[in-house]
Amino acid sequence: MSHASLHTSSSTTSDARHPLAPYGWDEAWEAEFAPYAAQGLLPGRVVRVDRGQCDVLTADGVVRADTAYVTPHDPLRVVCTGDWAAVDPAGDPQFVRAYLPRRTAFVRSTSSSRSEGQILAANVDHAIIAVSLAVELDLGRIERFLALAWESGAQPLVVLTKADLVPDATGLSYLVDDVETTAPGVQVLPVSSATGDGVDVLAAVVSGGTSVLLGVSGAGKSTLANALLGADVMAVQAIRDVDGKGRHTTTTRNLLALPGGGVLIDTPGLRGVGLWDAEAGVGQVFSEIEELAVQCRFHDCAHEAEPGCAVLAALEEGALPERRLESYRKLLRENRRIVAKTDARLRAEIGREWRLRSAQGRASMEAKRGGGGRRR
Repeated sequence: MSHASLHTSSSTTSDARHPLAPYGWDEAWEAEFAPYAAQGLLPGRVVRVDRGQCDVLTADGVVRADTAYVTPHDPLRVVCTGDWAAVDPAGDPQFVRAYLPRRTAFVRSTSSSRSEGQILAANVDHAIIAVSLAVELDLGRIERFLALAWESGAQPLVVLTKADLVPDATGLSYLVDDVETTAPGVQVLPVSSATGDGVDVLAAVVSGGTSVLLGVSGAGKSTLANALLGADVMAVQAIRDVDGKGRHTTTTRNLLALPGGGVLIDTPGLRGVGLWDAEAGVGQVFSEIEELAVQCRFHDCAHEAEPGCAVLAALEEGALPERRLESYRKLLRENRRIVAKTDARLRAEIGREWRLRSAQGRASMEAKRGGGGRRR
């Protein structure tokens, strides 16, 4: 991608647009950056991070900068694609001296035993969740992605790729309906990169702001990125027919300007989609359950066996699918375990709950044994 158009003055005037404006720079960012500008540092957007170094797009083009000055022990505070950085132009090599506070951040938990958080993209307005229609829909995985997307502060959008592989319009409509039920408040858009259907609608949605493209390997992210970019910028690998999976064609997170406006961050295929302190995001995904919970008799109802539980009543009436409730419970449990690893008070609370449940279980068993053994 050429950045020749950026070789202009970085000053802003009322009749001249800032060279970084196509990449998301605005007056609010400029005001935030003022203290660094006073130090002679240059603003730039991080377009790629790789092993302690990053490519930063400045008004004078792309520079390679070292991140040694902003590499804390906290993995959530490392420089990330999408960050707005303060670059020292006098350095050799050049260094990122700081980055501006993030407006949004897409974070997941790693698959490591330490369960650390990993930031995938920063300052994102739209989280595009790519889901392939070449394989059976995994609604539970979509819910996971949605929870992380809502928690990030971005607006989620589910894009059903490879729509041309669905043989008839009725079948496609059913699939869209299934995902819409899974994703309340989220636009669901079927798209075919092969035929171009839906691409113009998606381009219009993402033309304002920064979008991150997410999904598992084989979801068609790179092909979709190429369709939005209007050029074969991202490499595409053949997908196995047997399971719809492919190798990771994108190995780093890259930030690219879209010809119709907006910025796209492409990401590698995610094998694991672990939650990271995403309770509010889970609540947003399962908003119908959260709304029902307000009607429960007890404010701390766990929706397991409590009397007057509006959630269980909806389940019995068939108004709430059992799969949705099970997925809701599963994601809340998982999120609580993750948070407990870094929150001592929550760990103690969970420990007390387990001890109480264990004691209640023993008391119940002893009562049954005692009651069954006594005869008068």
